[in-house]
Amino acid sequence: MTRSLRSALDRLAQGGISVHQCVALWRADAPPALAELPPRFGEVLDQLLMRLESSAGFGGASCSFDQQVLLDELALWLDKAEARLARPPTQDRR
Repeated sequence: MTRSLRSALDRLAQGGISVHQCVALWRADAPPALAELPPRFGEVLDQLLMRLESSAGFGGASCSFDQQVLLDELALWLDKAEARLARPPTQDRR
């Protein structure tokens, strides 16, 4: 699952897919991981994806939403989600 999310980010950064395609892939592929993560992960992800979609209407950047910054933040979100998912089951997942 996380591999497909990272691939979507890479493809978007390289111009292989559109912002809307990337967001659609994330929204389709993230739910299994979100079910195992604390609710805050879903809240943050939703905000990032909404901002990324909004950035597409401004040619990639505006005063509010810089597309590259959002891609970096999604990559960071993915790093943190993978680290949380890799924790042994005995640790608290809140």
